[in-house]
Amino acid sequence: MSHTNVNNMEEIYRIGIDVGGTNTDAALLDSKLNTIHTIKVHTTRDVNEGITESIRRLLAESSVNPAQIRYAMLGTTHCTNAIVERKHLGKVGLIRIGAPATTAVPPLADWDDTLKATVCPHAYVVHGGYEYDGRTIVEMDEEEILDCFLKMKGEVEAVAICGVFSPVNTSQEKRVEELAKQVLGADMPVTLSHEIGSIGLLERENASLLNGALLNVIAGVVKGFEEALHTYGIDASLYICQNDGTLMYSEYALRYPILTIACGPTNSIRGAAHLSGLNDALVIDIGGTTTDIGVLMQGFPRQSSAAVEIGGIRTNFRMPDILSIGIGGGTIVRLDETQDQVTVGPDSVGYELLKRGLIFGGDTLTATDVAVKLNRYEWKDAQTEALDESICKRADEIITRDIEEAIDRMKTSSDPVDVILVGGGSILVADKLEGVSRIVRPDHYDAANAIGAALGEVSGETERIYSLDEMSYDEAKEDARSHAIEQAVLAGADRDTVQIVLSEDIPIAYLPGNALLVKVKAAGRL
Repeated sequence: MSHTNVNNMEEIYRIGIDVGGTNTDAALLDSKLNTIHTIKVHTTRDVNEGITESIRRLLAESSVNPAQIRYAMLGTTHCTNAIVERKHLGKVGLIRIGAPATTAVPPLADWDDTLKATVCPHAYVVHGGYEYDGRTIVEMDEEEILDCFLKMKGEVEAVAICGVFSPVNTSQEKRVEELAKQVLGADMPVTLSHEIGSIGLLERENASLLNGALLNVIAGVVKGFEEALHTYGIDASLYICQNDGTLMYSEYALRYPILTIACGPTNSIRGAAHLSGLNDALVIDIGGTTTDIGVLMQGFPRQSSAAVEIGGIRTNFRMPDILSIGIGGGTIVRLDETQDQVTVGPDSVGYELLKRGLIFGGDTLTATDVAVKLNRYEWKDAQTEALDESICKRADEIITRDIEEAIDRMKTSSDPVDVILVGGGSILVADKLEGVSRIVRPDHYDAANAIGAALGEVSGETERIYSLDEMSYDEAKEDARSHAIEQAVLAGADRDTVQIVLSEDIPIAYLPGNALLVKVKAAGRL
């Protein structure tokens, strides 16, 4: 046995896997978070096959002992795709605690009819709800609520409960949960809106409904991931990536699948920060289908302040501020000969690039062909003779211009910024871009998303309204901070490493009593 192996016996490894639309990436990191090995395999129709294959190759090529892998992290687009494609969603019954105050806008008002029918056969508005400071508007009528649950019996797979200002006072939602389990059985999954969304009622209600509808989807993902790991003798703690760049225990993900939406771009931003050593920069992640541009601030993705639409439904999650444009390695380039015009995208050949791209003997001119023709990238056995250089140059100008415009839209000032390029498609980009001070392409750039998944810190956050007539500003901030830290510890963070990564407060003029909305986020290591 060689000397190196003796030292390696105690080494603990972690695996990060990120499932994208075109490729599934996997990365193996050691305890100092150095990248040991990365793998890219094509995403398969049954996503779990791609996950299993990536684990198999990672172990075979790195020859690491599976028993030393203690942590496994998965970033996945399953939940986003399920909503966008309207597939595999479960049926959810909704109780809104808010009559008579909120009857003007019915539940699911902005949902399209097909989605309404797929997801929510039963939605009821019952008496109850709170003022912003936690005082009761109306008492609940328990008979009315029991009656609603009797109507749902046998017709729903989950329940969502959403009360007016429940993040301020959670007791009515919790009582309705007890009644639900009384009628529908103790194992009926119940989503309480105050555990998911922030203050706004309709967005929080939508988020809770989607959460209930995704429970089956995430259960399949977690089960597939566990089986893939067990197949290769890996006994690791399982974590799922959240959309704010941090992790949650798989048990937590099984209850809150909605929090996994859009974790792909976020993982890329975190991975880019780690690989480049930069804390403030623009991150451009170019995949097979899209280019996602995000902003790195103090090592974390900048959050979006706008309400986020997922598959056409407004929600109010913490989501990264990402601009996506339809340019990727598989993006199709066309020449309109009558007008002598070259157009690029937005459609892509996706995971069929190696079949359809011209340099691979296919019949479609793609952005990858252009990059190889212009010597941005060397591809063994690439057939570039037949490619028309002038068309490639014109396509390249369009791609560069589109990316430069997108960079401008994401910048907060006109000063040049640092750009970190990651993703397999980043070979498309020229070495110089307008408005950019320098371009950094770190090692392992093409697996930044999987590395970002493996890095994961664990976070907790809080968003509450305090009345400054009843407590001082400092007391309100302190209460919010300690609540956020507790949430992070509950999600699996080591208490000694938890720090506050975001803290903001907004005076709310339209509420009486000197109201202050405080948002705090804390994050720490596993």
